[in-house]
Amino acid sequence: MKRRSILAGAAGISAATVATALGAPNPAFVQGRRTLKMVTAWPRNFPGLGTSADRLARSITAASDSEITVELHAAGELVPAGQVFDAVSKGEADMYHAAEYYWDAKSKAFNFFASVPFGMTALELDTWLLKMGGQELWDTLAGKFNIKSLAAGNTGVQMGGWSNKKIDSPEQLKGLKIRMPGLAGDVMRKLGAQTISVTPSDMITALKSGRIDATEWLGPWSDMALGLHKAARYYYWPGFQEPGTMVSLGINRETWDDLKPRHRRLIELASHAESQHMLADFNRKNSEAISAIRKVKSVELTRYPDAVLLAFAKASDDVIAQSVKGDVIGEQIHSSFMETRAQLARWMKYSDEAYLVARRLPFAYSRLPRVGASAPSNNTPSEQRRPAPRPKPRTAAAQSPLDQFNEN
Repeated sequence: MKRRSILAGAAGISAATVATALGAPNPAFVQGRRTLKMVTAWPRNFPGLGTSADRLARSITAASDSEITVELHAAGELVPAGQVFDAVSKGEADMYHAAEYYWDAKSKAFNFFASVPFGMTALELDTWLLKMGGQELWDTLAGKFNIKSLAAGNTGVQMGGWSNKKIDSPEQLKGLKIRMPGLAGDVMRKLGAQTISVTPSDMITALKSGRIDATEWLGPWSDMALGLHKAARYYYWPGFQEPGTMVSLGINRETWDDLKPRHRRLIELASHAESQHMLADFNRKNSEAISAIRKVKSVELTRYPDAVLLAFAKASDDVIAQSVKGDVIGEQIHSSFMETRAQLARWMKYSDEAYLVARRLPFAYSRLPRVGASAPSNNTPSEQRRPAPRPKPRTAAAQSPLDQFNEN
């Protein structure tokens, strides 16, 4: 990849012309068409993540009328999952589909472009990237490794994880053996837990044998598919550790610069569309799976107590700030991320957050008629319509979900 670009730049002609002049056909350029190799961190057709990479590859190919053909290579098919970043950086592949926190050994700042504990939701991350300077900072960070990065998916808010031990207070985190990688794992260690590395395929055995007491994975859809509901008793929420995990498309910088402007724009639009598609996929599947998990008698859906969440929050603040201390670009990213989070939180209090709480008030809401049933017409007598159930009266001690909102 690099050699082709250098030759093309030296001669002042395109890489395709160089290949023709040398008398050898270039498989990446055939009659104005180009093939790009995408490597992924997921097994082929892995639900939610692998299927997203495949859909994005097909979308770019179709939208370009096959002027660009994205050739997908799942984890292990061309390079191992953990090496896709280096393969793209070196030009051995053209693009990767993965989560940026996998590269935190190169820079802890990559975590901000996937998810950090008590960070931003999917909508807030999009706002940061598109309107509040996040993409420019990401370009600077990834550019140090010869990569152009784009948001290409989001799993949404995750669950807090599974445990065979009750967690009623921060003190009960001490000594807890938990599988929780990354910055969230640092948070757990700060609170006295013992983090243990376990591959997803071994999580069930580790939970059943007592090698670990607890683990986190993705959310109801993926967790149930893995069988975690058969190995742990308590299913905790909310997922403080990953409130909106972004998945990215990383592109070799020389490949990106060599593309026509309209092809670069096409890839940007396809990636943005896939972000929405993946989030919708996870929202739908998670909503179905959580309903199924609620019916499993051996599982207790449990909200983390406020005291535990507050302990997580304080430790998260310390861990995140320390993770980028002394790294100039990392500190800039941290500052921008936190300022954006605070600004958006002020608005979310009066918008999304307030509405979602209001929606949980005890009132009846109209639903579509059953399949085969005729919808009532405007002329249907009101007494023939099913009356809305009256909400039960609240006692003086009962508190409205809205009471938590005040001017502070």
